[in-house]
Amino acid sequence: MHIHFVGVGGAGMAPLAELLLERGVEVSGSDIEFNAKCAALESMGAHIVTGHRAENVSDHVTALVYTSAAATDNPELLRARSLNIPCFRRGEYLAEFAKRYRRVISVSGTHGKSSISAATASILTKCGKTPGFMIGAQIAGMNSCANGGGDDLFVTEADESDGTHTALKNFIGVVPNVEDDHAWSLGGKEVLEANFRKFAANSEILLYYASPMCDRLFADHPRAVRLEKMPDEFAGLHGFQAANAFIAVQAAVIAGCNEADAVAAAADYPQVKRRMTVHRAGEKSILIEDYAHHPTEVARSIELLRMRYSGKPLLVVFQPHRYARLERYFDEFASVLSTADRVVVVPVFAAWCESGKVGGRELADVSGGEYFEGEWKDIAVKISQFIPASGSVVAVLGAGDVEKVIPYLSEYIH
Repeated sequence: MHIHFVGVGGAGMAPLAELLLERGVEVSGSDIEFNAKCAALESMGAHIVTGHRAENVSDHVTALVYTSAAATDNPELLRARSLNIPCFRRGEYLAEFAKRYRRVISVSGTHGKSSISAATASILTKCGKTPGFMIGAQIAGMNSCANGGGDDLFVTEADESDGTHTALKNFIGVVPNVEDDHAWSLGGKEVLEANFRKFAANSEILLYYASPMCDRLFADHPRAVRLEKMPDEFAGLHGFQAANAFIAVQAAVIAGCNEADAVAAAADYPQVKRRMTVHRAGEKSILIEDYAHHPTEVARSIELLRMRYSGKPLLVVFQPHRYARLERYFDEFASVLSTADRVVVVPVFAAWCESGKVGGRELADVSGGEYFEGEWKDIAVKISQFIPASGSVVAVLGAGDVEKVIPYLSEYIH
């Protein structure tokens, strides 16, 4: 086999390529930028090139896997189709790969997929299982976010943004929540909801947190495990991190782990990077990063920060992610950001669409915040003027490249 990846350096693409390399499959790939993930794959034996060109797809390629962000006229995709090479979206090929395992645990839903997947894989491992896993985010303290494991259990994220979560056949389908995020990329809310119903139907056991949306979508599932309430505290964790750990424990128990052992394992599961990550803690101020990029996530992040650092003023630096999302939830973003003591908004991370009806400046205006653009170093200088001498919690929120401000901002945390 020779599998070629278009967009091989992506968060979900690179670990899938790594799993194939583990199994001795020949892997090649391309991306518009040669990043650290590309370098890691190359060190494992993959042939990686920068830029998309038809000649990157050789006659020997047996299948092509492409990111959903790839344009329909991508030259490598066109070349593969002209050669009648089977072409798969990333999530579709993930489903093919997962067939190698007897029991698949897939985590879908709007929020928490990476953290819950990482927690589930960690708990299973600590309880003596040997799960394979694929996480679409870096895990703290680990060089890789993928591992082939044995042939019994496989834990993976199941992305709803392009509908490919419907391709997976699951022993356990985990759905912590469902909101209408990504409805714009699927053709509407009705399509999104139909996809989640199909994901549930493809799951032998469905594990989910109760909510009006989930209860409506999953009411007729024959083997649904409905968790009535998200805990505010569990296994020494709080807020949404407690809720993520709790549902991961339930999945591990269903998969055969002893409950007491699973709870103990949940207490110190490796956190996913860019999720409530402390970058610098000074005597008076602290700098924290979180991946929150949806109004619900921003609200839960602020709630947890208020709980952890009660009494400290909160300065939120927020980068909107995708113009479509900002437009859809503009009022909700404005409302939740206004609950911080101080807000700084930076330019939108475009992701697929380069413009929109509203941007970061408009969001800053209605949320009572400041809007800064330019080089990240200069933005950090401007943000530093709002950190009081008495100290503050500085929270950098967003799923784009706002993390680039952190090294510069760290210089002002004392």
